[in-house]
Amino acid sequence: MTNPALGRLAKATPPGLAHRLRGLSDRTIAWIFVAPTIFLLLAINIFPLIWTIRLSFTNFRVNRPNEAVKWVGLQNYSRILNDADIWATMTNTAHFLFWTLFFQILIGFALAWLINRKFKGNDLWTTIIVLPMMLSPAVVGNFWTFLYQPQIGLFNYAVAFVTGADPASFSMIADVRLAPWALIIVDTWMWTPFVMLICLAGLRSIPESIYEAAECDRASPWRQFWTLTIPMVLPFLMLAVLFRGIENFKMFDLVVQLTGGGPGDTTLLTSINLKREAFEKWRTGYASAYAVILFVTIYGLASIYVKALNRVKQR
Repeated sequence: MTNPALGRLAKATPPGLAHRLRGLSDRTIAWIFVAPTIFLLLAINIFPLIWTIRLSFTNFRVNRPNEAVKWVGLQNYSRILNDADIWATMTNTAHFLFWTLFFQILIGFALAWLINRKFKGNDLWTTIIVLPMMLSPAVVGNFWTFLYQPQIGLFNYAVAFVTGADPASFSMIADVRLAPWALIIVDTWMWTPFVMLICLAGLRSIPESIYEAAECDRASPWRQFWTLTIPMVLPFLMLAVLFRGIENFKMFDLVVQLTGGGPGDTTLLTSINLKREAFEKWRTGYASAYAVILFVTIYGLASIYVKALNRVKQR
């Protein structure tokens, strides 16, 4: 039987080419159209990666292109792994990562649970909750910078009132203890709706018949929650952790807008530190090694996590 799509393609092509296409399988024709895109994506992604790996073994500086490039082997990697400042930024990143994931999963699931229970105005509230994630990070950063301003910042004023500080001189994003939490609050506000949508998809994928059978067995709502809802939504929760974990490990824009890594280095994340090494100190080879270490770290952790996710899905 002749493939209709192949027939239409043959009519739209020159006679010689159409004759050759008639002898090709659907899979071959699909590869003919997809291959250029795949090659382009590989060129855009693979070439910079290989070039970065090569530079990581040198002392190359992009602001000194005429200097002789010296091959230093693993020296850059050794310096990074033994640099106390690098480990301090890793600690800051781990703190930011843990608490943003904790609050986003907790609040996101709670919101999804409430939205999933049908009530009047359900669609309106869903739209309102999702609004923050529709804004660009630059807009969110400027908006929260205003809220954190001394004297006029409403959020900053509320925190100052609770802590007993003088609102005129107190600034949450300038306080060494509170600046990391200021970033966590903003990221949680912006991306909790994303987690909520994933959790909501998981909750709505559970058949009602399962709950009906549990009610017939006289299972309490609390028991249904822990033995039915959580296990069946767990793959979706893990998927949300994976997506947000990868994104927050690379967090850059909100930090630049709000604190720039300060005060001091209390909010200096790995992405900000990498940018400083590459485009402020101009240590290109060193920064390349730093980028490779971060890539391997993210890829390794994500691979282990995906294997765990697949095991959960197969249960």
